Amino acid sequence: MSYAQAVGETVRALRVIRGRWADLLLAIETPPADHWPPRQLAHTMRDDDELLVEDRAPLVLREHPAPLNLGALDAGQAVERLVFGLADTLATAVQRTEQGDPRAWLSPDPAAPDSHRAAGSRRHGLHFACVWIEGRVLDEDTAPETALDGAISAPPYEVLPLHLLHEARRTARIAEARVLRALGLDQRETPLPEPCPWCAGDLTLHSAPDGPPSVTCSGGRDCSAPVPLDGAGRARVWEWDDLLALVASLAKADEHVPIA
Repeated sequence: MSYAQAVGETVRALRVIRGRWADLLLAIETPPADHWPPRQLAHTMRDDDELLVEDRAPLVLREHPAPLNLGALDAGQAVERLVFGLADTLATAVQRTEQGDPRAWLSPDPAAPDSHRAAGSRRHGLHFACVWIEGRVLDEDTAPETALDGAISAPPYEVLPLHLLHEARRTARIAEARVLRALGLDQRETPLPEPCPWCAGDLTLHSAPDGPPSVTCSGGRDCSAPVPLDGAGRARVWEWDDLLALVASLAKADEHVPIA
């Protein structure tokens, strides 16, 4: 694997973790569902403001008195341990800036007199940790700096050694996989227990980490569902924009309401 490829995979994994973190926090407060409706529709289908999660404390620093989805909670705590631990490792190896520098990563200090200092940079949450690690992977702030008075100081960080780049890649990809698996967004095909409301054919949910989910019906041309056929003409396909309509149609079918 080339150096550029290792950097690219690490950065991509970190951004996936950040991008899906709100979904995982929401999943902790939502009863687990095996597969349907797709997790990506959760924001659209909720009518409250529980998605305002940016200011919530990290999972490792707060209590969950009654989590509704223990699998999601376990995944979230595991991902925080992986990401925070990686940040601690990289800071020990390459950080040279003063502790007062806002760019610095501060490891936990159990002996600190107050909880904020004891938690170190972990109190800023997983988003900050991922952004900080990405900066180290991209070798940001590794050049000497010039002060206003013209004085030149040593760079805040050293260039990340190759073995730590590979460790960052390995850890980030493991954490990414935990997030995607907990949300049901890894690559998979899941048969739905409900038949197609239009033809009683078999429905299959298709999910992948790099795109929205879709559902196909095995009825093909014999199915009268108002969605197009796939490229091979063998299955009706509900793409992202059609999934809410399919959710509603399946709900009506469960209530024994005929589909018009």
